[in-house]
Order: sequence, then C-alpha cells, then structure tokens
Amino acid sequence: MERGVEWDFEPTLDRIAALLDLLGSPQRAYPVIHIAGTNGKTSTARLTEALLRERNLRVGRFTSPHLVSMRERITVDGEPLSEERFAEVFEEIMPYVELTDSQGHRRIQFFELLTAMAFAAYADTPVDVAVIEAGMGGSWDATNVADGTVSVITPISLDHMDRLGPDIPSIASEKAGIIKPGATAVLAQQELAAAEVLMRRAADVGAVVAREGLEFGVLSREVAIGGQLLTLRGLKGVYDEVYLPLYGAHQASNAVCALAAVEALTGGDDPLDVDLVRQAFAQASSPGRMEVVRRTPTVVIDAAHNPGGMQATLEGLHEAFDFAKVIGVVAAMRDKDVDALLELLEPVLDEIVVTRNSSPRSMSPEELASLAEPLFGEERVQIVDRLDDAIDRAIGIADSEGEFSGTGVLITGSVVTAGDARQLLKADGSR
Repeated sequence: MERGVEWDFEPTLDRIAALLDLLGSPQRAYPVIHIAGTNGKTSTARLTEALLRERNLRVGRFTSPHLVSMRERITVDGEPLSEERFAEVFEEIMPYVELTDSQGHRRIQFFELLTAMAFAAYADTPVDVAVIEAGMGGSWDATNVADGTVSVITPISLDHMDRLGPDIPSIASEKAGIIKPGATAVLAQQELAAAEVLMRRAADVGAVVAREGLEFGVLSREVAIGGQLLTLRGLKGVYDEVYLPLYGAHQASNAVCALAAVEALTGGDDPLDVDLVRQAFAQASSPGRMEVVRRTPTVVIDAAHNPGGMQATLEGLHEAFDFAKVIGVVAAMRDKDVDALLELLEPVLDEIVVTRNSSPRSMSPEELASLAEPLFGEERVQIVDRLDDAIDRAIGIADSEGEFSGTGVLITGSVVTAGDARQLLKADGSR
C-alpha cells in the first residue's frame, strides 16, 4: 500500500494522534524515554536500552532509519520483531489506519505507520519501558504523541535545514518540543545557541534539567583495546572502570546521557549498581557507527552524514586507529551538505573513492567527483559506479600499500551507505 516516502511528509501530529486514539492510546501504556537531537540518537537509544535490560526490564526500542531491514526499527528485548510478528502488527492496525485515512485530507504516512506499529507492539507485548527515537525534529515528529517521562536531547547541529530551519536556534526550538511538562530533560553538551533554547523550553514547561558537563558528565576516559575505559559521573553517583566497546568522545557522551536518563527514570536517590552499569555497557553495540568490519586491511564503517557527525567520526578515527594512510569510500545523499563533508574528509583521506548507495536520493558518483576534485585534486579521486566495486577498489589500494603500511579504509557519508556496506561485507570480516 502506497504511503509515500520517509523524507516527504506533512509536518502535523493530527493524523498520528487520531490513529492512536482509535488504537486506544498504546503510547500511554508504559513510561517512555524520548530521544531527539541531530547526532548520536540511535547509539544513545541502544545504550539506554542496554542499561534498562540489565535491570531485568522488558524494553521496546524504536529507532530510525534502519541499516538493512525495516524490522530493525521496532525491537523488543534487543531483537527486531520477527517477520511474522511485524506482518501481524501491520495487519492488526490496518483497519484503524484505513479508518483514519477516510477521515482526513491526507493518508497516514510511511513514518507515522511505523510509529503506530511500534507503539501498538509495545503495548501488546507488554514492555516495561519504551525507548523512542524521534525521526526528524521533535515538535511535529510522529513520535511526539508520546509524553516522555525523560527527554534526552543529543548534540544539535545543522541538518535537515529545509525542514527544521536555517540555523541552530530554530533547529533546537523544533527538537525542544519533546520536552514535556514535569519531565526530566537530559541535555548533552550543546552549542550555546542551542542550550539557551532548550533551557527556555524546559523552564516554560516546568521540566527538571540535567546538563552534561554540569549535573552529570564524563570525568575521564582513555583509549582501550576495542573501545575506551570511562569514569562517569551520573546524577546519583560516580561509576568508574566502565569499559565501552565503542570509539570516540562522542560515544562516551552518548553513554553518560543514557546513564543519566536511566537514573532519572528510576526515581529515588540511590545510584545504579556499578557492576550493572559495567556489565550493560561492556555488552553494548552500535552497528554502523565506527564499526570495524574487517582486519588486514582494517575497514571501518560509519553512518556520518552531516558536518557535526563527520567531525566526531574523524576525531574518533584519529584517536582510536593509528592509520598511516586512510582510503575513503564515500556515497552521500543529494540533499546533504556534501561540500562540508568533503572539506572535513580532505585532510584525513589520502585517496577518496566516490560512488553511490542504494537510495534514490544518492548523489551520482560523477556529481560527487565534481565536488571532490577541486578539494582533493583529480589524482586523489577515483569514480566507481557501484558501492561493492568501490569497496573492492579501496581495499585493493590498501592491500597494495602492504600489510604493515598501516593503511585503513573508511566507508562513510550516509546511514544507507553504512547499511549497504555492512551487508556487502557481512559485518563479520568476510568478503
């Protein structure tokens, strides 16, 4: 059934609210931790889920976009809904969707349908807590029909400007819409312009504010094999010797925001059990985010697709990997700030292989090359039409440098690029 595409929608909560009313307001059947922001939302959601599950709670996690399968977006107890269950939930809510369609001017849209499926599945399971990632924005995002007991705002930077506004304050204003009266707002470190907007919203609705760097934060971190070792100050205590198998300062920040969110949800003044926190984070994963999918040569996949995300990725790459040379494979969307992405990549990549991903929004390799060549010089840019061939080309270049040359491969530019590459490389080092 045609429901449009994810990136073309009308910003309103009217349709999703009407549908959920017909479904009996499933989004009110469990407490919600609601996560918005520009970068780090999915990782923060996964880290939050890991902590909650370690406390023996049944957790629903709704994230977007997916890397490979649509079912990844709706998980229970860390596992995507089975194909049978996904189809079953779809069938169960369709009569209500069609009824809503018949009452409105525009039909229920793609992302609204998935959001309703998630809320319904979680009520039916039932889950103890739902961790819900906003799709885009906040105020009018379909997920905002839920009232988060805890609202988490990850770092805000420029992205989706055609939808969210031309500058940081207007984007922050849109994302601040998930902060609800009486909630706890957990705010990651923000640019001042964003922080001011978020604080004003929290004051207006009477939310309790917890700010990274003030009420909680990363006290120390050091690079460790396969990740980093952290000391975290939460809202209720200090948690030391916490191993996180994810790379980069941004993931440490995501982890401490997740920790603060779970502390805020639990109530009382007692800290979480430190061994529980260590155990939860030691098992955490965030596929497609600084993910090593092959060794000799080392191949890293990352979903960075805006300047803020790419900056964090490249800082993490420099810190965690001692590459003498880096070969890049880049496929990006036409509607992104591709010039800014390439400017950030140029000092880091020795060569860049430009290609396309599987999305119809993917920029053509030729167009990408026309933007890359003035920055990199023609001799450092290779154009390869298909992503699988581009990956083979980059690995071939790295191999030709010799096993001990310290040459790595970075595949990046889009969540779709990361998902496609992960599938091609099987995410287990085989190819």
